[in-house]
Amino acid sequence: MAEQEVTLMKGNEAIARAAIRCGCDGFFGYPITPQSEIIETLALDKPWETTGMVVLQAESEVAAINMVHGAAGAGKRAFTSSSSPGVALMQECISYMAGAEIPGMIVNVQRGGPGLGTIQPSQSDYKQAVKGGGNGDYHVIVLAPNSVQEMADFVDLAFELAFKYRNPSMILSDGVIGQMMEKVVMPPYKPRRTEEEIRRECPWATMGRTPDRKPNIHTSLELKPEAMEAHNIHLQAKYREIEENEVRYETLQCDDADYIIVAFGSAARLAQKAIETARAEGIKVGLFRPITLWPFPSKEIKAMAEGKKGVLVAEINAGQMVDDVRLATNGEVKVEYFGRLGGIVPEPDEIVEALKTKLM
Repeated sequence: MAEQEVTLMKGNEAIARAAIRCGCDGFFGYPITPQSEIIETLALDKPWETTGMVVLQAESEVAAINMVHGAAGAGKRAFTSSSSPGVALMQECISYMAGAEIPGMIVNVQRGGPGLGTIQPSQSDYKQAVKGGGNGDYHVIVLAPNSVQEMADFVDLAFELAFKYRNPSMILSDGVIGQMMEKVVMPPYKPRRTEEEIRRECPWATMGRTPDRKPNIHTSLELKPEAMEAHNIHLQAKYREIEENEVRYETLQCDDADYIIVAFGSAARLAQKAIETARAEGIKVGLFRPITLWPFPSKEIKAMAEGKKGVLVAEINAGQMVDDVRLATNGEVKVEYFGRLGGIVPEPDEIVEALKTKLM
């Protein structure tokens, strides 16, 4: 495949093929709808024959994330993918990775819940992802793609951010984007790093004892409370650095807007069509799309909402991001929520009607 060739593929397929191209060392996963095409595509493409990338179907989601933990602890670019119930099972190890500062990557192609729920798309894992679904005071870097192209582009970005900050990262997608087919330009190939490159770039990695340093030890366990507090203070300082430097977002037609729709992922795609409809009716509406859900673009949303008549938060859940938007705007503008549940994807016309009934 040529580096700039435009190809039609599913979002899940784009994740898998981008991982091969960006020098990924290993994938460990378990099939679950609606993300199974990720492991299926990797199995079909057989990267172990070309790049040496390991692809392994683990016996469970718990095993898969622990394999990522081990590989990433050795400085390898390793990731797993699952859907909502499977990612719920991974939360304990994700917390361990955050505590031990292990830079693995997780892909969540969300579906409806709670529990086993449905196989249909949803955005109901927002709070789990951005607030920390496991124990302790920690954060995962969360990227929210809204296209197949971004599914491909965010793989390398998620790895780069994870290794830059030695922190787990997540691509929080959903069944709409995972299953939809769009044109995509795949990223150029870059080789997997050599062992020497990993030693140089990741001096913290557990790659065996060397005569010039003490052994590297990764642990999230500290029995002395003073030491545990010091480590937590260190983590919180790192999180503040990430919040300062890594906020990403996109705006559309906000300059002259009277109203703002805030939406992420597939809901933002629906909001774009809703804005077209509303503007055709003479309603000036703009879109604010958070790309990083953590760190959340609170300051940018507050600035964008100033002087507006109202903000509608469109989500495919019971209203989760809306809490963060309300905190960001600090009561200075009316903020309302609209969404559908149980795997039902709202129509753009429903968003327009919610805008009219809730804000106008």
